[in-house]
Amino acid sequence: MAPVSARRPAVRYAAAVLLWLVPALSWSLSSDRNQPIEIEADKATLDEGKGLSIYEGNVHLRQGTLHLQGNRLSVYLKNSQVDKLVLSGQPASYSQRLDGEENDQHASAGRIEYLAGKQRMILQGNARIWREETEEFSSDRIVVNLKDNTLDAGGGGPDGRVRIILQPRNWQLDEQTPDQ
Repeated sequence: MAPVSARRPAVRYAAAVLLWLVPALSWSLSSDRNQPIEIEADKATLDEGKGLSIYEGNVHLRQGTLHLQGNRLSVYLKNSQVDKLVLSGQPASYSQRLDGEENDQHASAGRIEYLAGKQRMILQGNARIWREETEEFSSDRIVVNLKDNTLDAGGGGPDGRVRIILQPRNWQLDEQTPDQ
């Protein structure tokens, strides 16, 4: 085991990665940002020189209601801030409670990429985004723009089609009939 002083740069680097990871996930429940981050993996490689940390093997990241799960999580830093996250798996998955929502949002794909500067999430390979009991979008590729909350889906899958399921809303009907 290396002496504590030899491990300090790696520990500082790991802490920097974790401190910048959560604010980058800007679609989160605001109270999640104040929760501790927990990452579990079979292996972790931190390279401060390259600005890269890689977590491999049954990766789980939790912070409040945020949960990421996959086979591999790569965190790329640029100027000491998260530039890109890449989560891959069979499938890679994300779930979280959003501000003002009653139901959790979920996503799964072979690869989930988050581009911090563009505030864009790209799901590639059997991609799916859904909210419990409300809606579901699936396609081979889905791009979510987190700045303006837009979604672009399509192409690449076996039939190249997009599938959208919208659940009916449970509207309260006014029992009164209009005057005739």
